[in-house]
Amino acid sequence: MNVWFTEEQSDSLRLSLKIKDILYTAKTPYQNLMIVETEQYGRALILGDVIQTTEYDEFFYHEMITHVPLFTHPNPKNILVIGGGDGGSVREILKHQSVETVTLVDIDSEVIKASRQYLPTIGCKLDDPKVNITCTDGIEFVRNKKDCYDIIIVDSTDPVGPAVGLFNKEFYSNTYNALKDNGILVVQSESPIINRNITRDIYRTINGIYPITYVYTGIVPTYQGGLWCFTLGSKCYDSLQSHIENIQFNTKYFTPKIFNSCFSLPNFIKNMLDGD
Repeated sequence: MNVWFTEEQSDSLRLSLKIKDILYTAKTPYQNLMIVETEQYGRALILGDVIQTTEYDEFFYHEMITHVPLFTHPNPKNILVIGGGDGGSVREILKHQSVETVTLVDIDSEVIKASRQYLPTIGCKLDDPKVNITCTDGIEFVRNKKDCYDIIIVDSTDPVGPAVGLFNKEFYSNTYNALKDNGILVVQSESPIINRNITRDIYRTINGIYPITYVYTGIVPTYQGGLWCFTLGSKCYDSLQSHIENIQFNTKYFTPKIFNSCFSLPNFIKNMLDGD
């Protein structure tokens, strides 16, 4: 089978993966959904012609978006995930013994359904008794929430279509209200190479709402440029003052040393965040 899927990562950059098999396709009320078997990265979830996750590199992203805030907070119990219907963030969150409930809010129920069936290594904890799933608009879900969560993780798609509203000041202000007095927000902040303006704007908006704000980085091979940013907003806990010596569960990418170093930004990102 000589079939390739090509994602247009920008007007001048494309990523192509050779496909062994097309496992599932659907047109949901929100987007085109496809799960394919690739030769290089195993099974891949594709939404709106954009690669969201693959079996072979998903751990880079899911471990960094979850463990950094959960190790920053000394006692995370109630976690909200907006987006993340593939289940990878839920799986990693549940590795922390302090966690009592995970609320997953994804607007597209078809993503959750497909991940349960076709991506079992990623969606393996979606049916855990600690997990509550609500298929609705995450923007509306948090609008009237007050003092509910220890951590909110925005595991969203790129800022297009239904995800656009997850990247503005009103939404970030609502997350602040939905968090407890010592709560933490983390959002995926795009590529500092391809989407530098989006990364910068997310940081500046969150920095105007949360008293402690940091950008940190990770690697995701199938994402635009490979280097990826996350933005953390905290009401009181400072990640730079949180040091971990060991981890009581298995990880593939995240380590104590990576936690302690991921906030050390290269100069080009520092200049991007501080510049005009």
